[in-house]
Amino acid sequence: MADTTQLLDAPRRWAPYLKTPWAVIAVILGLVAVLDPANLTEIIRFALKALAHTAPYIGFAVLLLAYLKATGAEVMVARAFQGRETRMIFLAAVFGGLAPFCSCEVIPFIAGLLALGAPLSAVMAFWLASPLIDPPTLLITAAALGWPFAIAKAVAAVGLGLFGGFAVQTLMKRGAFSAPLRIYRSGGCCGAGPKLDGTPVWRFWQDAARRVHFRAELVSNGLFLLKWLALAYTLEALLVSYVPAETIAGLVGGEGVLPITIAALVGMPAYLNSYVAPPLLAGLMTQGMSAGAAMSFMIAGSVSSIPAMAAVWSLVKPRVFATYLALGVTGAILSGILFQSLV
Repeated sequence: MADTTQLLDAPRRWAPYLKTPWAVIAVILGLVAVLDPANLTEIIRFALKALAHTAPYIGFAVLLLAYLKATGAEVMVARAFQGRETRMIFLAAVFGGLAPFCSCEVIPFIAGLLALGAPLSAVMAFWLASPLIDPPTLLITAAALGWPFAIAKAVAAVGLGLFGGFAVQTLMKRGAFSAPLRIYRSGGCCGAGPKLDGTPVWRFWQDAARRVHFRAELVSNGLFLLKWLALAYTLEALLVSYVPAETIAGLVGGEGVLPITIAALVGMPAYLNSYVAPPLLAGLMTQGMSAGAAMSFMIAGSVSSIPAMAAVWSLVKPRVFATYLALGVTGAILSGILFQSLV
């Protein structure tokens, strides 16, 4: 009986491991080994070379993120939501791209701000900018697509935040969103979220508890970035090897608004996180994707990522959620058009 129980429990024990990026990589390489063994070495070589190229950026990004978390720098973001509404929108859009939050921390953080009376316009600015860029994403994007693309994406993140914040402000002045919130109860995977007051401790190494927090963040973020980027570069190797360039160029290549719009509409349901998208877009651009379409795809995909949408859906009513998505895809298309005109 005990042996039977152990056999039945085995799939449950292994299930979490089978859902990891490492398992997906193993399955991909296994399929290549069976279906196209002559190309297996080249795909592995491509992925390892790309990962090695990105390694310095990963290292710096992990150190920076661990430092920000250990010092408690997130309290500076809360201060953006104080004062006049216009000022709040500007600061929320800027800090949205700098906030060192994990996806689940955004929910209690924003809930606390809304409970304190922060306007929905400033919250929308933060929500739209936050999924697009942060220090690690900026570095990884620069490694995969170059600094001009990474800086343009950072500018687009702030621009999208401002666009969404002022759009919601205008709608609210006309009577929209009078009761935007769902009933929210604090808690969740990250507890009650960051405090809305306090002072960052920049010399965190003088505090034992903060040193422990720094080491934990360093390890967890390092492993997180490593596994997702390993998967991203494996997928990029498959893309370059097996997807004809003329297919990509025909769909999202060339000039004009149509390829950029198509890229945004494809990017919205793609659900690629900000660490996987840059290497894949590098492969797509190699195959013929236009720069404007790549920017549109990345921004639309970031706004519609599952963690970003879950954060919005958990706190606001459906009409606010629909507004969030509409502003996101519109901003993605406009960013793509503008970027295409500049490159």
